[in-house]
Amino acid sequence: MPGQKKKYDLILDALQNLLENRRLKTISVSEIAQTAGIGKGSIYYYFPSKDAILEALVERNYEKPLSTAKNLSSQTDIPPFTRMAMIFQACRNSSTEYLRSGEESEVGAAEKALLHQKYMNHLISEFKPVLAEIIRQGIDTGEIHFSKPEALAEIVLIVLTVKMDNTVVPSSREEIEETIAGLVSLVEKGTDNPPGSLNFLMT
Repeated sequence: MPGQKKKYDLILDALQNLLENRRLKTISVSEIAQTAGIGKGSIYYYFPSKDAILEALVERNYEKPLSTAKNLSSQTDIPPFTRMAMIFQACRNSSTEYLRSGEESEVGAAEKALLHQKYMNHLISEFKPVLAEIIRQGIDTGEIHFSKPEALAEIVLIVLTVKMDNTVVPSSREEIEETIAGLVSLVEKGTDNPPGSLNFLMT
């Protein structure tokens, strides 16, 4: 279905282009279709609403680091904490990519705030099951001692996303590093690992 994939991407490209100079609430589905060079009916074949197009746009923009992270959950030959470090790095890369795109974009403040909210929601919801599965595998092998893998995954991701994104609670580099160090220390204690054993998660 190459043609279908192309049309799907044309719709996302159209919304992204329109957002460079317009507020989302002023953009109609008809305008998205016109900008994409397709019929309005084609939009509804792929997306039920304008919000669904926006969700897909956020997902596409951060697809690469998320895809890398998802692939890690099945690589059981790699120790769980090494894979957690890779997840952390993928999270950091995704945040860096998001912030860079925000600097280059001319999207208005309201649109940036909306995109930012959807980005953070997408990042946490997509990474959480992957990270929880890695933690669960570590529990099964006796490398991690913790009874609630989903809760640990969510806590870690919320802290990482907020601090690495650095727009919700703006902090200096030193403050961010201190918070991440505190998170690593809590993970060490909570999973029965000696102090300093997981410092590599910060690199």
